[in-house]
Amino acid sequence: MGRRLGPLPTTEELRIWRDFIETTERLRSHLASRLQSDSALSPGDYAVLLALHEAEGHRLRSSELAAAIGWERSRLSHHLGRMERRGLIRRVECATDNRGAEAVLTDDGAQAFRLATLPHLGAVREMFVDALTPEQLAAAGAIAQALRARLDTASGPS
Repeated sequence: MGRRLGPLPTTEELRIWRDFIETTERLRSHLASRLQSDSALSPGDYAVLLALHEAEGHRLRSSELAAAIGWERSRLSHHLGRMERRGLIRRVECATDNRGAEAVLTDDGAQAFRLATLPHLGAVREMFVDALTPEQLAAAGAIAQALRARLDTASGPS
């Protein structure tokens, strides 16, 4: 059974939508380029390193890591292989379940993350935070929360 369509967006609503999407993509692209040039890490590398840095023991099961960064497990597996070859992470057999593997942050990975973080956060401040007034920043937070709540409702429990 298909979804019932309500009224379609107006021309002005579509203009705002496109502006929002296109600007968001440009911002992400710009931040990704800055991250790569400042640290030689991709946004995917940084997302994995951040999740492992924040995890207890700096390790996560592959399934938990995939969920944490919003990736399919097959994409993550290929990416972890590349990161492992660069010495940023290592994969070990899960101590509690021999069917799974854990990704573990290496010393080199922790160092790469530390060196990337200050320039990356500086770029976020420059390109996002400083571009907005405090009121606009609060509104952006409220908008993100409202969209996330709608997406969570639409997709059901994760």
